[in-house]
Amino acid sequence: MKTLFLVMDMLNDLVAEDGFSAGSYGVQVAERKVLPNTAAALAAARSAGARVGYVRIGFSADYREAPENSPIFSGARQNGIFKLGTWGTEVHEALAPREGDFDIVKHRVSPFYATSLEAILRAHRIERLVLCGVSTNGVVHSGAREAHDRDYEVVILEDCCAGATMEEHAHAVACLGRYARIVPSTAFNWAE
Repeated sequence: MKTLFLVMDMLNDLVAEDGFSAGSYGVQVAERKVLPNTAAALAAARSAGARVGYVRIGFSADYREAPENSPIFSGARQNGIFKLGTWGTEVHEALAPREGDFDIVKHRVSPFYATSLEAILRAHRIERLVLCGVSTNGVVHSGAREAHDRDYEVVILEDCCAGATMEEHAHAVACLGRYARIVPSTAFNWAE
């Protein structure tokens, strides 16, 4: 089955030990071992011949794409985070993209909304999306529901995801079982 592994919002602003969100997402990412789990999943995906894509939230320096009435993105503007071209919007070095991987920049929670994702999926005849990222209740939840409604098989690598709190993560996972298969990364067979 043609598979795309989407590593979503694993940005320095969110997951790095010295990133903006070190006290919330960073704590959960470290406690849940999200970075090493995702690095191992990336190696397995590449070995099996799966395509890899990175989804990154990012805005122009003046935040022209960010809606002022959004509780999430107005906070980004106020705190000066998620600026494209800065260290904060780079993928964490433990998960560094390789040549040929897809770089999908988004300006909303969803990895589909106004991005190149749908065109990439169609052009490469992708049938299955394997998802991971930060946050479970944000980009992962949104991506899984939208992929489901576009008739893709959806798999979520649970141990490669985190929320700002363990409770946020657990609540999102409880909901996501309706739209996706949820598995530990070590249990997923990339060759199936």
